[in-house]
Amino acid sequence: MTQKSSKREQMRSRQRRQKKIQGILLWGGLGLVVLAIVGLNVWQAARPSVGEAVPVTGANHVAVDSDPGTYNSNPPTSGQHYPNELNTGFYETNNYKYPQAYLLHNMEHGYVIFWYNCANLSASACSELKAQIKAVMDKVNNIKVIAYPWDSIDVPVAMTSWGRLLKMKTFDAAQALAFYKANLNKAPEPDAP
Repeated sequence: MTQKSSKREQMRSRQRRQKKIQGILLWGGLGLVVLAIVGLNVWQAARPSVGEAVPVTGANHVAVDSDPGTYNSNPPTSGQHYPNELNTGFYETNNYKYPQAYLLHNMEHGYVIFWYNCANLSASACSELKAQIKAVMDKVNNIKVIAYPWDSIDVPVAMTSWGRLLKMKTFDAAQALAFYKANLNKAPEPDAP
């Protein structure tokens, strides 16, 4: 009998050890998951911002074709706009009286916009700039990105997202890509298409 009780005691001891190890592994695994989530949030918050922050002036909708008013930056990064957006893509011509009012709605949904001005560029320099912008757009699979002609900016190209602006005197594909990655979907309604 003592041999049986000894074996039983050894088995119980082994089971207690296994339960203890399982508990340690479970809590350790949960702790690692929590640390990973916290670490990711800290890392994202600490990433350097690309472009300048522009104070957000609201997101009110106004009637289509009405004058949306003035903005606190050129090109705009927030403010009154239409309740409709433009399709993703590269626009060669401006076909709207107030395109910014449509594009702001895109930005409200997390889009990044290229605004380009070829007025002071030669035809070949303009073609090159457009090709460079299109290459970046292709690199991001044309997801939530638009390029639009904008003659009133003082640089050949600017990029905007909700509350952020990056102006470039010369196009820098790496900087453009960094701006896109840092600002995509950083908007009031990022889950909208």
